[in-house]
Amino acid sequence: MLCAGLLLSGGPSQAANASAAAWTPKPAPMTTPWTNQVPVDKPLNEYPRPQLTRSDWLNLNGIWDFAVTGADAGQPAVFPEQIRVPFPAESALSGIQRKVTQHDKLWYKRAFTVPAGWNGRRVQLNFGASDWRTTVWVNGRQAGALHSGGFDAFSYDITPLLNGGTNTIVVSVFDPTETGSQAVGKQRIRETTPRPGGGIFYTAASGIWQTVWLEPTAPAHITRLDMVPNLTNNTLKVTVHGAGAGGHQARVTVSTGGGTVGSATGPVGSQFTVPIPNPRLWTPEDPFLYDVRTELLSGSTVVDSVGSYTGMRSVSVGNVGGVQRLLLNGKFVFHNGTLDQGYWPDGIYTAPTDEALRFDLQKHKDLGFNMVRKHIKVEPQRWFYWADRLGLLVWQDMPSMDLRTPDTAARVQWEAEYDRVIDQHRSSPSLVMWVNQNEGWGQYDQARIADEVKAYDPSRLVDNMSGVNCCGSVDGGNGDVIDHHVYVGPGVTRPSGNRAAVLGEFGGLGIRVAGHEWYPGGGFSYENQPTLAHLNDRYIGLIDAMRETQMPLGLSASVYTEITDVENEVNGLLTYDRQVVKVDQARVRAANQALINASRTPTAPVTLPSGQNRSLRVTTPGFTDRYLRHQDGLGFTEVVNSASSALLKNDATWKIVPGLADDKCYSFESRNYPGQYLRHRDFRIYKEGGDGALFRADATWCTTRGDGGVRLASYNFPDQYLRHYRSELWLATPGGTHAWDNPDRFREDTVWAVESPWAT
Repeated sequence: MLCAGLLLSGGPSQAANASAAAWTPKPAPMTTPWTNQVPVDKPLNEYPRPQLTRSDWLNLNGIWDFAVTGADAGQPAVFPEQIRVPFPAESALSGIQRKVTQHDKLWYKRAFTVPAGWNGRRVQLNFGASDWRTTVWVNGRQAGALHSGGFDAFSYDITPLLNGGTNTIVVSVFDPTETGSQAVGKQRIRETTPRPGGGIFYTAASGIWQTVWLEPTAPAHITRLDMVPNLTNNTLKVTVHGAGAGGHQARVTVSTGGGTVGSATGPVGSQFTVPIPNPRLWTPEDPFLYDVRTELLSGSTVVDSVGSYTGMRSVSVGNVGGVQRLLLNGKFVFHNGTLDQGYWPDGIYTAPTDEALRFDLQKHKDLGFNMVRKHIKVEPQRWFYWADRLGLLVWQDMPSMDLRTPDTAARVQWEAEYDRVIDQHRSSPSLVMWVNQNEGWGQYDQARIADEVKAYDPSRLVDNMSGVNCCGSVDGGNGDVIDHHVYVGPGVTRPSGNRAAVLGEFGGLGIRVAGHEWYPGGGFSYENQPTLAHLNDRYIGLIDAMRETQMPLGLSASVYTEITDVENEVNGLLTYDRQVVKVDQARVRAANQALINASRTPTAPVTLPSGQNRSLRVTTPGFTDRYLRHQDGLGFTEVVNSASSALLKNDATWKIVPGLADDKCYSFESRNYPGQYLRHRDFRIYKEGGDGALFRADATWCTTRGDGGVRLASYNFPDQYLRHYRSELWLATPGGTHAWDNPDRFREDTVWAVESPWAT
């Protein structure tokens, strides 16, 4: 069990308690269900490091004294304000709620006493994360080196700095956000004012933004566990890292339900294996976790002991039916998830409570997803704990630098921080892919970085560039996946070489919900929907298109933008305040689960008789005597029977040939105008000739199964189908805005019977 902070002797001074009593939060621009549930003292009071737990610890979250100086200034003499740690200074929950500029340095101060029961042990001061350049003093003396990094944890052994009574911590943080050269993700100083029609960057989150805590340890103690499952021989590969532990041994015991599964002893700092016979595999449907206990041994004496957990699973890319696929435990499972940016209207980067941190992940499960892409932000370790526990595959982005090309110093810093992020999360079973760079933002050395990340963590997949088709990004040509971004999508993404095809971003369907808007009456999306009903139909149409056409042609994963609205963006499945689920949860869950399930039990592809003439008949009841024909270059449906003219019979006959853009699909060549094909243009259907990539794509149709026939999906707009309405032919989308686009009639009108030709 992960215990909450212990009520230990000692604590803040009376003056600090008085400050806490006087402190109040600022009104949040939008309130979440948890905004008013955050305690003043010791918010986020759950143990913050679930894969390396100790029973004794002291939470330092709560009210600290606070000051702001110029960036080059020294420690101020007076701290005139109070801030609630660990909420960023820009947030309402911090009680400060002010913009921090590149000219500011943030200062924090608080008192503490070391519990008497810790006598004789070392005292570690731990920070979950602080953005960006952090210096710590205890009792006026600097506690180790300045820390540069906004997304990784860091610690100091402060034992030599302590006195026997009240101690004082002072922390300074300098955060230039995008005006510097460090990893910032979506944070921006210059673009934080919501405005209609744009804005994909958000409010900055400066200063301490994850839990701060004290922890007693032995002089020789464990600092990190690296645990990598190996399903080829049913073992857990373990490396135990330690401080002051040279020459010590480590004993690792894996158990479940109180019973030991396997145990092994090995040297600290070197890898050894623990047998896990007949392992119960971790999957999104069954996210089974084993308990792990690690003991540091000096001879036969246990000098340190930590708790942890692990999951047995493997991830890889492999050939399935001639297609490179993403494999989980050796089997193809479609990764179906959302873009999760981890922003909150009350806490910005910091979720108000642990329940809130879990909420977004639980909503992924409720909506039928099995994956989440954490977009250019790294969450606290408890977020990964919940992903591990709930069963979600995690794609973790490394936060990007600003859009410009980084200089040498920025590259060195970014890569060093990336290594530390990998180290701190490498034991999480849910984390299956590292995403190095996004859409070319701050891009450089794509191929080298992908190779080095893969070598540093060979147990996971690597995406060298998410959105290689977007925004001037450069594909390194390596890694495990080729990743396209297509809005609204789903677009066409195909495997390349040894890489699986993934749709790293798509969707962005937007709708504003009155009373739950960051920018009332404004807001940006990639395609606004007129009603919630249209939003549901449009979303499900996109998911069905992936299941019916794109996955059979090679797509292995998709990332929908996005799980919640974020500030000026209104394309979430939930509102930014998490108060409203916009979509029909049952319908969305069913569509998402059908997509995932189809990857496990693929159906036989729908094939047509290539090289032969055929006619396409309407299957909608009441119109089954009509056939697809062309006249004066335009497509229509018309009644055709044995008494029809020879010209009409010819115009209603098509030669089925391999798709001009992709031979896994089909094109339809006119019987009496060879070289001219059935194609769409501006949503109407024509018989035309031509050349070029666009023409070939518009004249290529992919087949899916329909009730009583086949459906013909556009090759380059896979969610749009050949549809008749009255006598006209259209390229139409389920959930479209036309009055006749109701789901039932849509499916009827897009099914065609492929029959013997009217003309030979």
